Amino acid sequence: MGWDFSTEPEFQEKLDWANAFVRNELEPLDIIFPGQEWLPLDGERRKVIPGLQDQVRKQGLWAPHLDPELGGQGFGAVKLCLINEILGRTTWASVAFGTMAPDTGNSEILARFGTEEQKATYLEPLLAGEIKSCFSVTEPQGGGDPKVFTTIAVKDGDDWMINGRKYFSSNADVAQFLIVMAITDPEQSVVRGSSLFVIPRGTPGIIFEDNHHLHATRDYEAHHGLLHYDNVRVPDSAMLGPVNAGFQVMQTRMAGGRLHMSMRAIGLCNRIIEMIGERAKSRFTQGSSLADKQFVQGFLADSYIELLQYRMMVLHASWLVDQGDTVGARREIAAVKATMPRVVRNIVERGIQIHGALGTTDKLPLMKWLGNTMVYGIADGPTDVHRANLGKALLKDFEPAADEWPTEFYDYRLARAKEKYGDLLTSIPHLPPARVPNWQAELEW
Repeated sequence: MGWDFSTEPEFQEKLDWANAFVRNELEPLDIIFPGQEWLPLDGERRKVIPGLQDQVRKQGLWAPHLDPELGGQGFGAVKLCLINEILGRTTWASVAFGTMAPDTGNSEILARFGTEEQKATYLEPLLAGEIKSCFSVTEPQGGGDPKVFTTIAVKDGDDWMINGRKYFSSNADVAQFLIVMAITDPEQSVVRGSSLFVIPRGTPGIIFEDNHHLHATRDYEAHHGLLHYDNVRVPDSAMLGPVNAGFQVMQTRMAGGRLHMSMRAIGLCNRIIEMIGERAKSRFTQGSSLADKQFVQGFLADSYIELLQYRMMVLHASWLVDQGDTVGARREIAAVKATMPRVVRNIVERGIQIHGALGTTDKLPLMKWLGNTMVYGIADGPTDVHRANLGKALLKDFEPAADEWPTEFYDYRLARAKEKYGDLLTSIPHLPPARVPNWQAELEW
C-alpha cells in the first residue's frame, strides 16, 4: 500500500467501524474483566468474547497481521499500523481482533515455518482464540542476549533432550504450548547453532520454579515464568523451522512484534490526550478553567507534537516494510522501539499532572499505564540495546576522515570549492571564517 496521508474510502470505512467498535464494545471490558486479557476463556468471558470476535471476522479484520494464505488479511504494514493505532486503546482489542501478544508473533512463525501437523495442532486453535501460547527464550543470567544462552538441546536417537532454564516466559502457566529456543550446535555461533522447538506444556521435565507478576497486578493475571527444562525429551517433529536456524526464525518474529507494539502505543497515547483535553475543559481553579492555563495548553500541545512525530516514525517504518527495504526497516524499527517508552511516559505523566491526586489512584488507569512504560522499555529488547545497535548500524555508513582534520575543515572546503569552480571564476576570495567576538574584551574596552 502506498500512503500519501490519505486512505482509500473503503478501508477508511473499516477503520471508522473499528474505532467505534473499540470505544463502545471493547473498552468497557477493561472494567468488567480487568487483567484477564491473557487468560484462556472461562464460562463468563466465553459469553462475550467469541461474539465480539465474530463481528470482527465479518468485517474482514481478523488477524490483520497475517497474509491471507496464513489465515489473515494481508493488509501490509501501513494498513496494519492504521488498524493497530486504534486497537492500542485497550488490550482487549487485541483479543477481539486476533492480534494478542505473544500469540501474534507465535502464530506468525508457526504459519511461516511450521509443519502441517504443527499448524493443525497449534496454529488453528491459536488463531481461533481457543488456546494460549508462550515464547520461552530469555534466560535468568543472559536476559535476552542469545550469545550467552546456556539452554541446550542434544540429539538422542530420533529425539532431542533439552536442558536449561528460561526466565520471563510470559503466560507459561496458562499456555497450551511453549516455543523454546535452545543451542543445538555449540561449535557454531548462536546465529548458526540454535533451534526453536514447539513443546506441549505438560511434557515431562518442564518444571515451574517460580511465577513472577508485574508490580501491582492481580494474582489471577498472567504470570512470567521461571522454567527449568530438565531432560525434556521431544521428537524431531517438535522443531520449528530448519535445524540450527532458530535465530533467523526468531528474528522474523521479533521485528514484527516490536513494530506492532509501537503501533499500538499510538492508540494508548491518543486515549490519554483525550483524557487531558476533557479534564482541562472540565476543571476550574484560580479564577478560570484549566484549559485557560498556559501550562496546561503547553502540556496538551507538547503531547500532540510528540505523538505526531512518533506516529510519522512508525508509519515510515511500516512503509519501508511494505517496500521490502529490510535494512532500512530494521533501523527504523529500532528507532521507533527506542523512542516509544519516552513518548508514552511523557504523555502519561502529563495526564497524571492534569488529573492531580485523582490521577494517582486506582480510579483511573494512568498509574497502570505509567508502569507499563517500563515494560515497553524492556520487552522485545531493552531500549539502550536498540539504541546501541542502531548506532552501530548507522556508523557503517560513515568513513573516517582522510587526514588529521575533519572533512568540514575550512581550508579543505576552500580547496574543494576552488577545484570545483576555479576554471569558471576570475578569482575566489579567500575570506577567513567568521570569528566569535570576545565579548569580555569588548566590555573591558
